[in-house]
This record gives sequence, C-alpha cells and structure tokens, in this order.
Amino acid sequence: MASEQITALQKQGQLNNVRYVGAVTGRYILSGRPVTSGEGAAVLACRLCSVSPVQAVIVAPVLAQLAEPVVAHFQDFGMLRGSVVRKLASGFVIDLELEDDGRARLAAKIRWKKTIVSRHTPDKREFKRVLPRHPRTVMTLGDGSTSPCFVIDISQSGVAVSASLVPGIGTPVAIGALLGRVVRHLEIGFAVAFLTVQPLELLEKLMAPKATRTMSAVAA
Repeated sequence: MASEQITALQKQGQLNNVRYVGAVTGRYILSGRPVTSGEGAAVLACRLCSVSPVQAVIVAPVLAQLAEPVVAHFQDFGMLRGSVVRKLASGFVIDLELEDDGRARLAAKIRWKKTIVSRHTPDKREFKRVLPRHPRTVMTLGDGSTSPCFVIDISQSGVAVSASLVPGIGTPVAIGALLGRVVRHLEIGFAVAFLTVQPLELLEKLMAPKATRTMSAVAA
C-alpha cells in the first residue's frame, strides 16, 4: 500500500477517535427529494446522537434511504452535509462530506463541546424540558388518523413536536397517550399543551408509540 494511502488511513483513524456522544437537537432536510409545495424542502427537527469528523448518527422523524443526501444543522457543530451509509430503526448514519481543513475544524468543535458539556445552566421554566431517550412516536388526530412524529423536547405541561403533518392551532391531538391541543407553530414543528400536568416519571412511558387512548376527552 502506498505511503500516501497509509497516511490517509491513519488520519481517518485519528479523526474517528475524536467523537462526541450525547443528545444535541437540531434540524435537517433531505435535500435530494423533489419539492412539490413551491416552498423548498421540508425542514424538520432531529437529534444528533454522536458525531466525529467522519460520521454522524442522527435520529429523525422522516427516515432517509441509503446514499440519500442529508443536510443538517446543529448549533454547536454548524452545518453537516453527507450521504446515508446506514439506516437505523429511528434514524440514519451519514458519512460527512468535508475537506481536510473542514474535518479539522469540526474536530476542534467536538473537543470544545466535550470540555464544556458539564457546565449546565439550570432551566428556570416552571416545568423543566427534557429530551426523551426515544424521541420517535405517533401523533393521533381527533378523526383517529395517525402520523409518525419526533419529540423535540417534553415537559410535564407540554411537548414540542416535529412531523411532516402540522395540525392547525387549537387542533386536539395525542402524542403517544398524552392528550392536548396545538397551541403554537414553531419554525421546525409545533407545540402541544397537555390537558393536565403529567407526572415527570411517566412522560417517557406515556409518549411511547404503543400507548393509545381515546380522543374523546380532547374533542369534548
């Protein structure tokens, strides 16, 4: 094997060892899909599970196909472009398209993120927002129709959701088994206020897709 190839492989191995593992919320588009609405590609919320200067693992509401191009943005890491090399049950893995200097800059951002991750500013909201471990679930509308969705964050009083279907403000919905109404549209989704304050320890269980409940209490 040529010395240039060996050096390139060594560099890639070193870059792979620079990795941040942790939940980071962001947004993404499937840039290769045809646009039919005239408003550009749909921008959806997503979550970065891990990133190195070579690959990124992303959980998302709309899954990408193998070799499909993806453009994602995360505040701490900037714009990440790549193509899907592995499909997951709840997302996908992309190989990042970066020049050598771009990989070096991303490696520096990853190192910086790892050094400050423990410096957490307390959330002063009445009900603290949390990132669920399994953010993909199902939204049910008043007519019984369902749509897959992605929970951006959740609290005891409400939830921020991203989905290909965006209900109008005031629409009764269930996110898993959590009943509420749409109260606000977001840049990458919408906010739902629950009908009642929920127990913090049950949020994950209640938002799970297998949980079901009648919509009559919301529609009433």
